[in-house]
Amino acid sequence: MELTFVNDLGQTFVVEIDPNMELENVMALLEAESGIPVSEQALHYEGRELSNPKSTIRGLGVQGENAMIVLRRKVASVGGRTIEQDAEMMRLQLLGDPTLMAQLREAQPELADAAQNNSARFAELLRATRERQMSAELLQQQEIARLNADPFDVEAQRKIEEAIRQQAVAENMEHALEYSPESFGRVTMLYIPLEVNGHPIKAFVDSGAQQTIMNPETAEACGIMRLLDTRFAGMARGVGVAKILGRVHSAQLKVADLFLPCSFTIMEGRDVDLLLGLDMLKAHQACIDLEKNVLRIQGREVKFLPEHELPDKARDPIDPSELPTGTPATQGSFNSGGRNPASTSFAGEGRTLGSAPASSTPQRTAAPRAPQSSHSEEKISMLIDLGATREVAIRSLDAAGGNVDIAASLLF
Repeated sequence: MELTFVNDLGQTFVVEIDPNMELENVMALLEAESGIPVSEQALHYEGRELSNPKSTIRGLGVQGENAMIVLRRKVASVGGRTIEQDAEMMRLQLLGDPTLMAQLREAQPELADAAQNNSARFAELLRATRERQMSAELLQQQEIARLNADPFDVEAQRKIEEAIRQQAVAENMEHALEYSPESFGRVTMLYIPLEVNGHPIKAFVDSGAQQTIMNPETAEACGIMRLLDTRFAGMARGVGVAKILGRVHSAQLKVADLFLPCSFTIMEGRDVDLLLGLDMLKAHQACIDLEKNVLRIQGREVKFLPEHELPDKARDPIDPSELPTGTPATQGSFNSGGRNPASTSFAGEGRTLGSAPASSTPQRTAAPRAPQSSHSEEKISMLIDLGATREVAIRSLDAAGGNVDIAASLLF
């Protein structure tokens, strides 16, 4: 039988033996192949160490014509440091970076727990992870060799093509990690502090929204609900549906030391207190300067809030296993009271939040079954409270990578 030995550096050594050969004799043959003295060899098979030198290979449970065994030095040294020292250094780096620890806790909770509570267990789990990676690489190499054995097998060639594509994807990701690691970071939304009628608010700056929107609770706190013009009431339709209570045509907005007039569309919803839309930004010639991380408005520069000062709903962590699977939804229109916009002359009806006015003939679709989702019910309920259906809420969260604020802005 043939034994394939793989070391920590990914090197392989093939030794042909008799299954009844004792382990100490196999280790002697391996010393000749690898140059690692028998006294420094540590052999592992299927996660367990082969430690009895007098036992035969068959007696140790090593089976198969091409069994693979992991070979490690008992005192391996890389760059002047032992493998155990590297594991401890990695553990200390993880403990010093809360963001990395949060990501590790999501991906491998057992490893994260060992990093915090048991350094020996962490080193063992890290070693096992490396062994699994080497095993996977070896199996992949064996599979490629098997596929290349018959160049006229169409199915084999298709698998080779897919393997090459996956390798290109991995190399592309490695290139991105090396030259633009910031693309894998989490981007926080843009919020600024301001006041409406003397009431402090953390406002979400969204140049993709056509109108400036405020929820009724915030409008009540600002004392402007008494100015609500209900003739502008209606429904906002896009990814979902949200009820528009009306419009406050003018209220005092304080940004830095500026007092500016602003109109607000009062829309039901709890995720964003105030959303500064394109109407407000263009009216006051505001400029979003990402280089300086400020909102420049009439010569004043207002710093965007750092992550720790954002509203709680804007700081929900994104799951590292969830990736955006959709594109921003098309922005729909709203009309008042369900009436046909073309049948009335009132200027407030039939206006849009993000696109052309909706057709007067609504399209009827069959009601879908309630879909399952990996997102929490709390997040889904927040979007449903904005008027979205469950299916639309889940799609919005998928497109926003699980962030409730982004999903809410898509609804708008």
